Amino acid sequence: MAERITFLDDYQGVALKSANWSLLADRYEFDVVTAHIADADQLVSRLADSQVVVAMRERTAFPREVLERLPKLRLLVSTGMHNPGIDYRAAAQHGITVSGTDGSYAAVPELVFGMIIALDRNMVAEDNAVHEGNWQHTIGRGLAGATLGILGLGRLGSQVATIGAAFGMHVIAWSPHLTQERADQHGARAVGERELYSASDYLTIHLPLARGTRGLVGAEQLGWMSPRSYLINTSRGPIVDEAALVAVLEKRSIAGAGLDVYDQEPLALNHPLRKLTNALLLPHIGYVTEQTYELFYGQAVEDIEAFDAGSPLRLLG
Repeated sequence: MAERITFLDDYQGVALKSANWSLLADRYEFDVVTAHIADADQLVSRLADSQVVVAMRERTAFPREVLERLPKLRLLVSTGMHNPGIDYRAAAQHGITVSGTDGSYAAVPELVFGMIIALDRNMVAEDNAVHEGNWQHTIGRGLAGATLGILGLGRLGSQVATIGAAFGMHVIAWSPHLTQERADQHGARAVGERELYSASDYLTIHLPLARGTRGLVGAEQLGWMSPRSYLINTSRGPIVDEAALVAVLEKRSIAGAGLDVYDQEPLALNHPLRKLTNALLLPHIGYVTEQTYELFYGQAVEDIEAFDAGSPLRLLG
């Protein structure tokens, strides 16, 4: 009898099309879940007969209380090489191997500038107007000469800096341990925390979610921003105090925000962000490209083959 691989949160239904799963078809049957399972009991029920689970990033959490109820689970593959939603210690204690995959690191910086340009040139409003029979009623500011602020100049933030410079923007950056030497490597000027917020026309966040970054962008920091500035968050929702952000957007204390991540995902239907015309809202698609999915699922096949051969790859934990 074949064992089972379950694919979670395959919203677009492309998991089986994105890699050559025929390599495993003689040993496994495939179970694809295209909707998010938020309830822990429903999740455990769906995975009860699965020996392998392929999880899409941290869309579905695997805390101890879930893992200990999945005695048949042997391998948990997470797309990406970091998943804060998995209790690695509990997985190890229950004999569950956790493997990861590489990711595409061009997709997020591309989306950042897509959002910046959409906000700067009022694309959503103009698109709506044209569809309604109207024509040209807003004025964009342009990016050349504007100041791009980057909170976190790591792997993604440094790519954003390079693209910003190509647009002719002045690039500044801050993070708790950023040095000017590091900033020089990416054509940025290191500034203090307050100057990052007050001087940026566009402020984009590129820090991982951790104890020290949760709520890092709070009411005080948002209060330092200009009424003409925009906040972009494609990192993780809880880095920004969401209630404080809603408040400044409602008051128009800042010009607007481009958000791809939220405290809770999917975003609740009655969430106040949904009512704000100065918030550009995307459904966490920063990494959602054909190239990224081919890499994610292609390496998931490799992870499963290696596990079955007794030599697991890309171990997490």
